[in-house]
Amino acid sequence: MKTRLVLVSHAPTAATRAVAFPRDEPLDAHGLADATALAQLLPRADEVRCGPARRCVQTAAALGLAPTVDDGLRDADLGRWAGRTLDDLVAERPAEVESWLTEARAAPHGGESLHDLLDRTGHWLRAVPGTVRTLVAVTHPMVIRALVVNAIGAGPASFWRIDIAPLTATVLRGDPGRWTLRTTAGRLDHAGRPGRRRAP
Repeated sequence: MKTRLVLVSHAPTAATRAVAFPRDEPLDAHGLADATALAQLLPRADEVRCGPARRCVQTAAALGLAPTVDDGLRDADLGRWAGRTLDDLVAERPAEVESWLTEARAAPHGGESLHDLLDRTGHWLRAVPGTVRTLVAVTHPMVIRALVVNAIGAGPASFWRIDIAPLTATVLRGDPGRWTLRTTAGRLDHAGRPGRRRAP
């Protein structure tokens, strides 16, 4: 049996809107309203999971889901960069940012390298039970990007070429040994299927 894996990115937070690396902050008022407006629009799922961060738990609740918290869906650990904007870091530490963007094993922030994130999410993807027909997972854009890279067997550089917006669904179909990317970064629509993303 093939599994349909629907990866939902959490609703916006203050950090999302400031283009900053997040801490464990809650959804902002607009993000909560956006998620609530989309409640019950996801496809019926045999299993629902979410990352442990407040923004994932709150997004799932606002969408009308009752997930199991899954630590494997936690966000990338960006260490001391949490709460900082990329623009500030580029201005202050350009060499560190450059190494992070170009070297998969670099972790100048003291947290998790891209290599480590890809390895962790690869293990998670391989552990998806083949007996589940539809699994909905509410998680983070970086985690979804890493899962897509693993699913299609792409190299680490591909991670930076994938754009995942808040409250979008990325759909993978397959089983632990073979996945197909069906839809990426589609805005949740009223039919419970990924639709076209709104322009930024």
